[in-house]
Amino acid sequence: MNPTFKILSFDKNSNARVGLIKTSHGEINTPVFMPVGTQASVKGIHQRELENDIKAEIILGNTYHLYLRPGVDVLEKAGGIHKFMKWDKNILTDSGGYQVYSLASSRKINENGVEFKSHIDGSKHIFTPEHAIEIQNSIGANIIMAFDECPAYPCDYDYAKNSMHLTHRWLDRCLSKFNFLEGKYGFKQIFFPIVQGSTYKDLRQESAKVISSKECFGNAIGGLSVGEPHDEIYDMVGNVCEILPKSKPRYLMGVGTPANLLENISLGVDMFDCVLPTRNGRNGMLFTSEGIINIKNKKWTNDFSSIDPENITWVDNHSKAYLKHLFSVNEMLGRQIASIHNLGFYRFLMQKARDKIIDGDFLNWKNKMIVKLSNRL
Repeated sequence: MNPTFKILSFDKNSNARVGLIKTSHGEINTPVFMPVGTQASVKGIHQRELENDIKAEIILGNTYHLYLRPGVDVLEKAGGIHKFMKWDKNILTDSGGYQVYSLASSRKINENGVEFKSHIDGSKHIFTPEHAIEIQNSIGANIIMAFDECPAYPCDYDYAKNSMHLTHRWLDRCLSKFNFLEGKYGFKQIFFPIVQGSTYKDLRQESAKVISSKECFGNAIGGLSVGEPHDEIYDMVGNVCEILPKSKPRYLMGVGTPANLLENISLGVDMFDCVLPTRNGRNGMLFTSEGIINIKNKKWTNDFSSIDPENITWVDNHSKAYLKHLFSVNEMLGRQIASIHNLGFYRFLMQKARDKIIDGDFLNWKNKMIVKLSNRL
């Protein structure tokens, strides 16, 4: 089937909207948060829990890591990433651009692409735009991303401008390769280009216009949440969303906290991903409907109330005292429970946002919810 996107409802007081993406691997209700499954695994979460408890409709995989391990050959022999990890729903892969950005001390960028050293064994590799698309074609994700350069923050204007133009030139090469390749596993892949431009309004606007002109299925906003203040993120996203076509899904890459998600939904963003819920969960931070909990604190030792009064997933039936105990004795189950809860809470937040947009009360609910989310319990 040919993938489709349809907007089902607009909020009357903001740019928030409810949409539906349909692919050969099922439906994706937007706004949506995508759990990060870097290495064909959402850390500490089984696929059965992702589907039945967290109710994820799409997860994210990492091109750089999957290319290094298990490698393209293994994934092709398995029949693609869906069969390899036994996940029948949607998958998105990034292009490796952000990982290249994070390897600043061991990579070289030029017009052709990026030469970098593996973080595993120091071996040398080259990613070109064409190669990044070929790798994602072999991985077999439903949604694949353009290969871009992600400039650091802060960066000066000239660097940001040159980087943006390089990303645009690479985009043309990505599209040429993408349009040439056929899907390897019996379904049509979707391609998203990426808006860049650092925190410079004119560059972001220029990039959004260039990306829009390519008329791809959807569009992504990259290069944010790399150290800049939240207000700058919102300013850039708001300007970009005014330009990106309203009829296509918009994906803000690598963002973020629950409050970040709600603010960006109000600006017109449809898709998000971030390692925050699982990473913070493994370290004892829980996002709840009443605020943020550090479950390692002594205050929870004799608190036998449930983790979240909303009982978002079955793990919330456990008490704060029990979860505090698991972290105190370094029991793996504690990190698993916290991760399941946090991902379940992000899903709960997206569902509530969709309901409130449809009901016409999103902005009022969002403002009240952000205050609650900032509470340190």
